[in-house]
Amino acid sequence: MRTKDFYFDLPDEQIAQTPLEKRDQSKLMYLNKVSGAIEHHIFADVLDLLNPGDCLVLNNTRVLPARIFGVKETGATVEFLLLKQTEKDVWECLVKPGKKAKIGSSFTFGQGLMTGEVVDITDEGSRMVKFFYEGVFENVLEEVGTMPLPPYITETLDDQERYQTVYSKHNGSAAAPTAGLHFTEDLMNKIKEKGIHIAYVTLHVGLGTFRPVKVDDVLEHKMHSEFYMMDDENADIILNAKKNGGRIISVGTTSTRTLESVMQQHGTLKECSGWTEIFIYPGYDFKIIDGLITNFHLPESTLIMLVSAFSDREKVLHAYETAVKEKYRFFSFGDAMILL
Repeated sequence: MRTKDFYFDLPDEQIAQTPLEKRDQSKLMYLNKVSGAIEHHIFADVLDLLNPGDCLVLNNTRVLPARIFGVKETGATVEFLLLKQTEKDVWECLVKPGKKAKIGSSFTFGQGLMTGEVVDITDEGSRMVKFFYEGVFENVLEEVGTMPLPPYITETLDDQERYQTVYSKHNGSAAAPTAGLHFTEDLMNKIKEKGIHIAYVTLHVGLGTFRPVKVDDVLEHKMHSEFYMMDDENADIILNAKKNGGRIISVGTTSTRTLESVMQQHGTLKECSGWTEIFIYPGYDFKIIDGLITNFHLPESTLIMLVSAFSDREKVLHAYETAVKEKYRFFSFGDAMILL
């Protein structure tokens, strides 16, 4: 299986730079995962595509303002992007320019609100940084950090909450679970009123989600690990819906990877947490989900590979070609697809 098998041509102007004024007014493509039939809707119509007894599974992670700028004693300014916490107050970070962040280098953030020291460099060049501050780290980060928008978004985001889902809860992501950005509180209420169950998992999205697959052979790609959590209450909601004939519809590739990771490890859903490197590509046997809501992803990315695994590579690429022709908006602030 070659990486180039997941390529499609996307005009730059269809990469969404800003969110729509109303979250649930984005386009929604329905793709029949078996027949390949396509319908065009707006996202609010998702209510009509779901049945009472179905269960939506949402990732309630919250994006940290993880882009921070540090100043060295020399006066040089260096950009840090927090990827994941590996131990108390130690974070793996992407650093630009890296040559100014050698082991032992110290930096000041927010005019002294926080300092940091580079304590190690990983094989891939990321920096391990130990931070020093007073108070609660998340509160300090709110003062000194900004939202880490993906590199393909060049516009400024005026309202930082538009890069958060309305149900975001647990701080820890370096990127948003973007399929969930289309939901409004009103739409969530209507979904519940229709008798559709809602369950939550947590997966803190890493920047590996934006990294291209750089190997020709898909099987040689290594996923970056991401931290996930599931509790018994939400596991029971999902399992009971499944037992009673409802469809389990995962909102986003991150929710999918969480559910499938837990099933792969335990054979059922149960309270647990850990790190996952699960890589889902065509040929994968899905163990729990019956449907998927997701945005339109980058060519040759692990995300389009996951979507292709859930349906069929040819059907998914045809859907993407149709989305290009129909002027759908792509990537984080773009439109959505539901596969059932």
